[in-house]
Amino acid sequence: MSILIKNGRIVTASSSFIADIYTEREKIVAIGKDLQYDADKIIDATGKLVFPGGIDPHVHLDMPFMGTYSSDNYETGTRAALHGGTTMVIDFILQTQGDTLHNALKEWQGRSMGKAVGDYSYHMAVTDFNDEVAKEVVQMIEEEGISSFKTFMAYKGALMIDDGQMVQLMKVVKEHGGIVTVHATNGDMIDALIAKNRKEGNLSPLYHYLSQPEVTESEASARFADMLNYTGCPGYIVHMTCEGALNAVRQATRRNQKVFVETCTQYLMLDASLYEKDFEGAKWVMSPPLRKEKDRNALWSGINQGLVQVVGTDHCPFKWEQKLMGKDDFSKIPNGHPAIEHRMEFLYSEGVRKGKISLEKFVEVSSTNAAKIFGMYPRKGTLAIGSDADIVVFNPDKKHTISVKTHHMNVDYSAYEGWEVTGKTETVLLRGKIAIENEECKLKAGDGRFIPRGKASKII
Repeated sequence: MSILIKNGRIVTASSSFIADIYTEREKIVAIGKDLQYDADKIIDATGKLVFPGGIDPHVHLDMPFMGTYSSDNYETGTRAALHGGTTMVIDFILQTQGDTLHNALKEWQGRSMGKAVGDYSYHMAVTDFNDEVAKEVVQMIEEEGISSFKTFMAYKGALMIDDGQMVQLMKVVKEHGGIVTVHATNGDMIDALIAKNRKEGNLSPLYHYLSQPEVTESEASARFADMLNYTGCPGYIVHMTCEGALNAVRQATRRNQKVFVETCTQYLMLDASLYEKDFEGAKWVMSPPLRKEKDRNALWSGINQGLVQVVGTDHCPFKWEQKLMGKDDFSKIPNGHPAIEHRMEFLYSEGVRKGKISLEKFVEVSSTNAAKIFGMYPRKGTLAIGSDADIVVFNPDKKHTISVKTHHMNVDYSAYEGWEVTGKTETVLLRGKIAIENEECKLKAGDGRFIPRGKASKII
């Protein structure tokens, strides 16, 4: 199907201008003024924004965690993402300690192949690094198109690796052109604080937050940056929440080091006062937790300063019945938050409309930088001739209200119920096919593809 999008304001990470876009055979073929093509479908984008499909590089779909599974699978999660203008996600494969990376890959392929509605890729979480796993890391990069490797500095006994393993992993990944990403919190400190609060009978959701003070994140972020500096490996800190962690990265720039940073929409919009809503505060139990107003301000500033390159979601929803697993003990509340559908609209409404970021920065942090960092650019993440025709037509003035009654995520509450948003995703193309139109999804399970990725980029 060929499609001609007329008269929209085309926005990339570097410019915006009024023009037309013509797509056919999954690719963008032409961009220019008053294009004359005999297209199968014409979309009038007058008064609308036209930008590349969003890339959310931090989601957890159908993920086993704390004795249950996240409630969005590949079908429901990627469909919800498309409704919000995100055309591609990167999920996390979790290696089982004592098992191989290849077995973990097969397990996640079983969850995703033939089920995804939108495009997807994987990060590989290394939870048990040894000589055999080192060989598998090389195979993942060279044969499987997986070039990013997640590590955890928390969750001892299940996901955490020690600093010695981290350094050895970094050396292998650097040699073969990959990137190491990290959940940067001090797991030992957090475990001790959780145990202390449980012993004292402090069991409400508020103590989830109080068991993970800012220092646990800032210390781990600094330590990760030091290990990257020692090994020379590219690195990426996921879901950064606070000023202290951001300052650790700022300090690293003084030795001319580049550490990539991701934050998430919830950390730009919400704060820890929500944990005082007992037991409703469980809706916002995630790790790291929500922080303070000063941290929100620091993160918005960090985006404009170039210290924060990506805004994701850490989408990991659990239904209310699942959250109630921790009604008598905060440490048993499944950690996670539904957000995959609203990221692009939130970033526009809270960021661009309120003057916190430019349109170009919006595209940069929601799509382009993720494509560059994770080895997909310029196939993904931009509007350019030859790129995949992943395109969003967006109404910048349309107001709507977030609600569980209208969202498409498989979760029975909204963490943003009643939040008024200005800016609405109207039409979405995935590789040149209409994915979303008139608030309906036109694609089906299996239309999404696995996107193999190249070596980690050093463009940014």
